[in-house]
Amino acid sequence: MGQVRSVPTRISPWFLLLAAVTVVGAVLCVLGTAQALDGSLVLLTTGVVLLVLGGWCVSLCLHEWGHAYSAHRGGDRGIENRGYLTLDIRRYANVGLSFVLPVVFLLLGGIPLPGGAVWINHGALRSRGVRSFVSFAGPAMNLVIGVLLSIAVIVVPMSQGLAIGLSCLALIQILAFVLNILPVPGLDGYGVIEPYLSPEAQRLGHKVRPWAPLVLFVLVIGVPGVSQVLFGVGQFLFSLIGGDSQYAAAGYSLLLFWR
Repeated sequence: MGQVRSVPTRISPWFLLLAAVTVVGAVLCVLGTAQALDGSLVLLTTGVVLLVLGGWCVSLCLHEWGHAYSAHRGGDRGIENRGYLTLDIRRYANVGLSFVLPVVFLLLGGIPLPGGAVWINHGALRSRGVRSFVSFAGPAMNLVIGVLLSIAVIVVPMSQGLAIGLSCLALIQILAFVLNILPVPGLDGYGVIEPYLSPEAQRLGHKVRPWAPLVLFVLVIGVPGVSQVLFGVGQFLFSLIGGDSQYAAAGYSLLLFWR
């Protein structure tokens, strides 16, 4: 009788490393607040960059975990064997598309490009409703993170530097939700409605899926009107949940310090 392969279930140390980078950034934001009052933004800028980029990578892991966990509960028992529940970035289908590109896009243009990583066996899911929820679970994680960070800035006493960093990260989470919930093939918003489309529409969506998100992000980057609408919707939702737009704008300025 062959040996049964153990299934990894513990949280990956790689995820913990990303969380540690985020915490270091938060500490530097606190320490940099006093230095900023003296006219130097070096420490605060470093803190915001580490906090936002580390937090963004953590949220990307949690985004994919949301897909994986809901699929696991919905009938895809292979999820556990693929190691997705450990939050290990090395086990995702494409680390470059899921983490490298989102970080690069965020640094270059401040756009939270959503990644796509976990492979779901949709045939194993129990119903169309479950398939729809599995797609929604990822962007829902971004929305929840954005809400929690915004609330934390409101109710928890903290330094101005930390509030700036957390507000920036919160706005990025809301923008990621807005972008990824769009009903464009290849994005989670399309996955939410796809189970209820006709077979002909599903086949068409499958054909355009590889390049439709790329076209969208080219439009967001290259057409000012498109980016203004999307960012406007994101900022409206951010303000609706109590986010501080001035803090978030200051955080964006520090994050994109090279401009």
